Amino acid sequence: MEILLKSWKEAEEDAFLVRQEVFIREQGVPAELELDEFDPTAVHALAYQNTQCIGTGRLVDLGNGKAQIGRMAVLIEFRGEDIGKQILERLVNLAVSQGIREIILHSQVDAIPFYEKLGFTAEGASYDEAGIPHRNMILTLANSTQ
Repeated sequence: MEILLKSWKEAEEDAFLVRQEVFIREQGVPAELELDEFDPTAVHALAYQNTQCIGTGRLVDLGNGKAQIGRMAVLIEFRGEDIGKQILERLVNLAVSQGIREIILHSQVDAIPFYEKLGFTAEGASYDEAGIPHRNMILTLANSTQ
């Protein structure tokens, strides 16, 4: 398995196939909400096993030393193999290399323990996003280059 960092132009087809399967088909997110204005400017991490894309996530630079990780998804048959963890670590390392000081994400409530194991802290009340309960999470990068 390898994780590649790609622009949206390079990642769109593979990333959307994974996101479509996980978010639209599996979780019932409306298709019109899945692609957004952040995709073209984000850096996308795609996990491949052989030539099949099996997981994805993205990092959006929000400016002022902040970034957001989102659209984390791994195909159901590959969950439990630390693929999501490896994608997340790759995106966090990318943020560190870019001088990001703080990463935020919108976690599905059921996924909070996954992100907590990797250093994120939940904050604020839960809220509905695309029909799924979410909470904001934050990671402060003390060792950032800026």
